[in-house]
Amino acid sequence: MTPAALAELVRTTAVDVLSARGVDTSVLPETVTVERPRNPEHGDYATNLAMQVGKRAGVAPRELAGWLAESLAERDEISSAEVAGPGFLNLRLAADAQGAIVRDVLTKAEEFGSGDLYAGLRVNLEFVSANPTGPIHLGGTRWAAVGDALGRILRAQGAEVTREYYFNDAGAQIDRFVRSLVAAARGEEIPEDGYGGEYVAEIASEVLRREPGALDLPETERDEVFRRTGVGLMFDEIKRSLHEFRTDFDVFFHEDSLHESGAVTECLDQLKESGSLYHAEGAWWLRSTEFGDDKDRVVVKSDGDPAYIAGDIAYLRDKRERGFQLCLYMLGADHHGYIPRLKAAAAAMGDDPDSVEVLIGQLVNLVRHGEPVRMSKRAGTVVTLEDLVEAVGVDAARYSLVRSSVDSPVDIDLDLISKHTNENPVFYVQYAHARLSSLQRNAASLGIVRGEVTEADLGLLTHEREGDLIRTLGEFPRVVRSAAELREPHRVARYLEELATAYHRFYDSCRVLQPGDDQAGPLTVARLHLCEAARQVLANGLSLLGVSAPQQM
Repeated sequence: MTPAALAELVRTTAVDVLSARGVDTSVLPETVTVERPRNPEHGDYATNLAMQVGKRAGVAPRELAGWLAESLAERDEISSAEVAGPGFLNLRLAADAQGAIVRDVLTKAEEFGSGDLYAGLRVNLEFVSANPTGPIHLGGTRWAAVGDALGRILRAQGAEVTREYYFNDAGAQIDRFVRSLVAAARGEEIPEDGYGGEYVAEIASEVLRREPGALDLPETERDEVFRRTGVGLMFDEIKRSLHEFRTDFDVFFHEDSLHESGAVTECLDQLKESGSLYHAEGAWWLRSTEFGDDKDRVVVKSDGDPAYIAGDIAYLRDKRERGFQLCLYMLGADHHGYIPRLKAAAAAMGDDPDSVEVLIGQLVNLVRHGEPVRMSKRAGTVVTLEDLVEAVGVDAARYSLVRSSVDSPVDIDLDLISKHTNENPVFYVQYAHARLSSLQRNAASLGIVRGEVTEADLGLLTHEREGDLIRTLGEFPRVVRSAAELREPHRVARYLEELATAYHRFYDSCRVLQPGDDQAGPLTVARLHLCEAARQVLANGLSLLGVSAPQQM
């Protein structure tokens, strides 16, 4: 019995108990909360339902908890139900009910953990969106790992997710990049406000290989060649490195297309007509303070050029016109101002501000031998995605970036995540999966046939460590749902570490295969099913994070 099934059992029991005593059942919540207590001696699960509704029902919470305990104790699925404190209800599952969790995992297989929280919701998930002026730095790398994992988790909860990369191919940063390429092609010093690093020289050389006469062209034509070819080469490299990092996008949206198509002008005209823009000091301003922003924002500068926010507003409108019900933006630590700004833009267009959601990610620091790793030779000033992958591999890089909340800065210890020991979180989880895979192979080599889980006597799994492992497996759907609802993929990573610990403790206490025993008894078969369920959930969780589940290590 999964926690969700137990919660439903508690609720239906409460309905029966209150109805039998003439108490209005509308006081009950739609969903009852059941949780695993911190102290296992208090039971397998606990609920505070009686304390939550006792006063509204006109019943002392402890008395209501007693009614529930008496009724639940009569159910075959419940081994015991006890009242604690002012009205907590501690529950222990019967062995057969616990075994049903194993059966549920193996029946659903890769689908175990999936749900319908966001069934049918069309989500535009924009992340990374690094300027095409250099390799992806560590901040963008964190978003590549977290954004990809969040997309997988939202899809596991039924959402229709489109992963989108906003290609910033307009603006001053592109002009500086072009000047840097031209200087490198000429063998001159990079401009003071330009981009340094070996990659600039590499791209400039490739531009000249493809366009040998580029430097002989008039300045405007020359710059256009370096813009078109150089930016394209840089973006191809960005896409390649992201793909190798197992992060792919459904849409690459070009900022420049908004300006060339007239979408920005059209959007601004619409806002002027609605009165959401006003003219002052020679510029056009968005009345963003009316929608919660700390100040009004310049949308069209006094020289007539659109400010950066103009493209953002047109881009948001474009997303909504494409039918996305939720527009999720994942932005860097210096973009806090975008939260009210984008919501104000939505409101100014007569849209729902809640259709916009902005997640802010904090900085990433690399440490090696206790010292900060500050510079990449190729990028010149920053450590890049490729530097991190080269140092520790894709799995360790992704996992280490996902396992911490994006609200907090994270220090990545390269020495630690390179170790093949249990100190390394990703190794610890992957090793548990490899160990479980090896166990199934060893059983097969002994001629032990696990058979169908429906035929196994899972009620034999009564050891304390078996119960801990089973109940941990049962938590997985709730964890995935919470990770989706709260936009926190790190919850899945931390859960996997908890599951790996539960499995290792089980393995140390409960022998699964007897040496030389080719006539396995019912308990061996039941334990093999339990181990396969644990392997399946580890594989499912790692898949949600975009991390491999190795068969052997």
